[in-house]
Amino acid sequence: MQNIEKNLNHIRAQIVAAAEAHDRDPDSVLLLAVSKRKPASDIRTAFEFGQQHFGENYLQEAQQKMRELEDLDICWHFIGAIQSNKTRDIASDFDWAHCIDRIKIARRLSEQRPAGMPPLNVCIQVNIDHEDSKAGIDLAEVAELAAAIQDLPGIRLRGLMTIPAPRASFEEQRPAFALLAQALADLRQQGIDCDTLSMGMTQDMEAAIAEGSTLVRIGTAIFGERTLIRLSALSARATWQPA
Repeated sequence: MQNIEKNLNHIRAQIVAAAEAHDRDPDSVLLLAVSKRKPASDIRTAFEFGQQHFGENYLQEAQQKMRELEDLDICWHFIGAIQSNKTRDIASDFDWAHCIDRIKIARRLSEQRPAGMPPLNVCIQVNIDHEDSKAGIDLAEVAELAAAIQDLPGIRLRGLMTIPAPRASFEEQRPAFALLAQALADLRQQGIDCDTLSMGMTQDMEAAIAEGSTLVRIGTAIFGERTLIRLSALSARATWQPA
């Protein structure tokens, strides 16, 4: 518990320092705690120390935690790859989905968002470095997909998300983030109402903030190294899961 509090305070201080160093308002940068493969008890502890936004990659694991933590006012972000057979649950259980990379998924989320719920916030995932190992669209495709998404009922296009290839230095990290920031500015210039740059993790957070990130995704630096956890018996297939 003490480590989580200490780690949260350290990351928050880093965000403030990075924002101020680059003439940003620290309050314009949201900290998303990536809690995949961490127990619900860790999320509860982080919540007690003021953390409200949590990101999960695995649907079944996230749903189990949601049940255990239903007494808390948590904002849940789905940050993993979205398969067609998962869209109904994501649409009904989450507040955000960060990895939209095709119109089919956006339409399914829109159609399956339950009536009476606010629109699901979504970000388009951009594969900024054209890496075969990562999902996402090319920058050249962003405007077309954004235009197709923006008027879908049930979801709200909030902005763009990327995970660049690792780079060693602050100066080397900045250009990829600058490209995404320019893409968001271009969308806004075209009249598409979006406000979110979901970019930056522990190793490149300052560079992302310098280039306009509004949401950074931090996991291990808050919760420590991931360990084996057991999903409770949602089905006979529940097994030990690797970190």
